[in-house]
Amino acid sequence: MKIREIRDLSPDELSGKERSLREELFKLRLRHGVSKLDSPAALNKIRKDIARVKTVLRERKDKE
Repeated sequence: MKIREIRDLSPDELSGKERSLREELFKLRLRHGVSKLDSPAALNKIRKDIARVKTVLRERKDKE
């Protein structure tokens, strides 16, 4: 997910997006523990997306 797409989301949508990304990361970690993942790079991609969402949320909080 690109930062421009993230910045276009509302705060409620950002919170929901963060929650869904965390759930997806959890599921990938479970699969990684049990068997080999098709794309191990997906773990890093999701972690970076979560960081981007949290950064935008923090920026908006600081502006208020």
